[in-house]
Amino acid sequence: MKRPSARVFVIAGLAVALALAFFVSPYASTQPDGLNKVAAQHGLDHAARSSAMSDGPTAGYEVEGIDDRHLSKGVAGLLGVTVTFLLAGGLVVLVRRRAEPAGTVT
Repeated sequence: MKRPSARVFVIAGLAVALALAFFVSPYASTQPDGLNKVAAQHGLDHAARSSAMSDGPTAGYEVEGIDDRHLSKGVAGLLGVTVTFLLAGGLVVLVRRRAEPAGTVT
């Protein structure tokens, strides 16, 4: 049996990540995560400041301008996965180009 190429693996992984981001993320808990909860229980959250992006177009894991809460969170998930994939992919391309010996033709 032929082993799938790295390209097929990456595309399949991206498809799964996009599907999870769109269909599952709208159902994520709205309760504080473990770190935030512990900080609040011990009074460590009093010095918390708003993020510089707290009024951005995707603040709160929702997309500004989309009224449906589930759709808004799904689209925000898609945007997050896409931006992360593009940044990581660009980094891989840069590292590979720098790692190639001079005079190598690809």
